[in-house]
Amino acid sequence: MSANPKYKIIISGGGTGGHIFPAIAIADGLRDMGIAKEILFVGALGKMEMEKVPNAGYQIEGLEISGLQRSLSLQNLKFPLKVIKSLLKARKIIKNFQPDLAIGVGGYASGPLIFAAALSGVPTIIQEQNSYPGITNKILAKKAKNIFVAYPNMDQFFASDKIIYSGNPIRSAIIQNLPSREESCKYFGLDPSQPIILSFGGSLGAKTLNDSLELGINAFAEKGIQVIWQTGSYYYQNIHEKWGSQLPKGIKILEFLKEMQYAYAAADLIISRAGALSISELCIVGKPTILIPSPNVAEDHQTKNAMALVNKGAAVLVKDSEAREKLISTVFEILNQPLKMKELSEQIKTLGKPEATPTIVHAIQQILSKK
Repeated sequence: MSANPKYKIIISGGGTGGHIFPAIAIADGLRDMGIAKEILFVGALGKMEMEKVPNAGYQIEGLEISGLQRSLSLQNLKFPLKVIKSLLKARKIIKNFQPDLAIGVGGYASGPLIFAAALSGVPTIIQEQNSYPGITNKILAKKAKNIFVAYPNMDQFFASDKIIYSGNPIRSAIIQNLPSREESCKYFGLDPSQPIILSFGGSLGAKTLNDSLELGINAFAEKGIQVIWQTGSYYYQNIHEKWGSQLPKGIKILEFLKEMQYAYAAADLIISRAGALSISELCIVGKPTILIPSPNVAEDHQTKNAMALVNKGAAVLVKDSEAREKLISTVFEILNQPLKMKELSEQIKTLGKPEATPTIVHAIQQILSKK
């Protein structure tokens, strides 16, 4: 590989960590392997990528784009205008930056940018994180050179000759050896001799997970079960103020887990939403997992993501509508079955794809070398 990188690459998408972190992982791979001399991100103004991407060391430009509201809303009347403005700005960005390749990772900004890139003759690729793609990626995939997917049997949605089953790129700190349990427990101030549950519902948080976990706090404390509880930014203040000094010992309430590798390493059992990136990380970590899919996503894709694991005996599913009644009893049931814990751990590990980033980066190099 050339020591003097010669390619300019745009990566577009975001809105959630499930889109942003794979995008950053791809960018890091392109940089570290000496393929890209310049990388530009394009995101949606007001979304979390406008903060996370610069924090990772990359330049980003924003489009004034958002999704359609599911309920009747005056905001939907502005949607066509936002699409037109975003397409015009995307074409301007492409004209000024002159990329050799455009990568779409999903999210609001991905559609206008990748569409504009294809119209301008720039080769495009799609990275689809979910087991059920959204309509935007189905449309964009028709012009894409390759579609990188995280689940098998995606030829029902995309042309089979374009598909590369790569898995989702995830943070290098999680792919590499995790810290020891002792080191991780020390990091959180927990007792390594007692069981530990990790619960997280994304950077913003998940109300169902928080409500359900809160119902079991005293029961956990009575049984000596410790909890690493990421509430998310929407819910942290209220939960923290509600419990205050009454929080039992061993229950750690956190707004956000920046050093996720320590949380994964400390946990005996994990409770999570079923976002694509979370599932990809969980498959690498290999811990027994309870998935509570969010019902508030397009095409109910989190349930489809979760069932891809449940059908292989690699995770336990609790429906969002039943979580407040069933989550705590399910936690105790699993913790009381060492053989079940072992089986879940072994099965979820078989689904991990630690080579996702190198696979994608190598394929990108092949596309660029043919230009």
